[in-house]
Amino acid sequence: MTINESIQYDCSRGCVVTHDEQTGEARCSYRAGCCKLGDYNWLKYAADGTFRNIYEVRFKNTRKGFYVNDSAQSIRLGDLVVVEAVTGQDLGIVTLEGPIVGRQMRSRGIDPETTQFKKIYRKARQSDIEKWQEAIAREQDTMIKARRIAAEMGLEMKIGDVEFQGDGSKAIFYYIADGRVDFRQLIKVFAEEFRIRIEMKQIGARQEAGLIGGLGICGRELCCANYISSFQSISTAAARCQDLSLNPQKLAGQCGKLKCCLNYEVATYLDAQSRIPKVSEPLEFEDGQAWLRKTDILREVMYFSYDRSSDAELFPLDAAEVWDIIEMNRNGEKPESLRSEPEPYVPEFVTAVGDDSISRFDAPKRKKSRGGKNRSKNRGAKAAAPAAKGGNENAAAPKPAEPRDERPERGGHGGGNRGRGRRQGGRDRGPKPPQNSGE
Repeated sequence: MTINESIQYDCSRGCVVTHDEQTGEARCSYRAGCCKLGDYNWLKYAADGTFRNIYEVRFKNTRKGFYVNDSAQSIRLGDLVVVEAVTGQDLGIVTLEGPIVGRQMRSRGIDPETTQFKKIYRKARQSDIEKWQEAIAREQDTMIKARRIAAEMGLEMKIGDVEFQGDGSKAIFYYIADGRVDFRQLIKVFAEEFRIRIEMKQIGARQEAGLIGGLGICGRELCCANYISSFQSISTAAARCQDLSLNPQKLAGQCGKLKCCLNYEVATYLDAQSRIPKVSEPLEFEDGQAWLRKTDILREVMYFSYDRSSDAELFPLDAAEVWDIIEMNRNGEKPESLRSEPEPYVPEFVTAVGDDSISRFDAPKRKKSRGGKNRSKNRGAKAAAPAAKGGNENAAAPKPAEPRDERPERGGHGGGNRGRGRRQGGRDRGPKPPQNSGE
């Protein structure tokens, strides 16, 4: 098996670059799904003629733009095109076309009637692709030199990535800084060192983690590197409403900020908490006061104890039942006892992860009992003894005794007591109603 080392996967731009072994020419093709924020045209077969001349063009990482094809060229999905830039020309890949472009612009707040779109000049030629690949090859070295220059000048900033324009005349330096940075002198040094136009663009720590990528503590790819495009503010209130431990080491991600996944289930917890009463005082019963010890938010079950400082004996109550008891206490009424309340029915969350053993398909091993052969010989000898005495062959053999269950009984109800509440000594539920015999 031979491996073609001339194939390069540029996942930051979503393309595959191959080099011809004979001519050495670089050929670039679009590889959908090989990059962050890959687009899926779910309106591919519902073309209605709208936005036929507007295309979404993507560049490095998450930078995208909408361009108009006013020259009536034949442009399709995956084509490399040369587009208009602020200064010079840029090269990108067409990722969306058709009616889906209108929905993408609407999600980004772009009005197609008032926005002046930049133009698509032409499809990329071989010379454009070669120049583009030469500019891409300079990005890594440029970033390392830029970091060294910024450190020598004593600037409190970190350059996270560098993106060259398609024609190689301009570069975007993505940097991270906690405060305001005066990089006017830095831009002059960069221009003299690299002989290109400089653009500085500040990004956050979460955006840097999305550019670098990695695996999270859950074992999956980082959400910021996989699909998140707009980062929302995350506070410790999201952890408090989910009853999570406020431990910075557990709540922080690889970027050093709070994990983005803390916001995923906040809406579910807030909806469940809206049906759970806020208990600030103990509940009054005839046999004493019951204090709230813990709450299962998703199951909407609250656990009370007669001992204010102990969780040795907890009694679960449904949230709806707690509302009724609070209303009774306000009216001066007291329920009989918390011990007489039946177990609340809550849905069980069952998972099969880790339940099966690796050796579940192995045949069970039989244990060899000692003296097994001697027992079988003794039984055969006892059976042959009556025949040796010359007894009546037609005599009926004695009936074997029925097997008897010698296991001790478990309580008065035997094994049928499973599934009932643990508090059997509570209130009398009365006799069972007679079943309808259908007569």
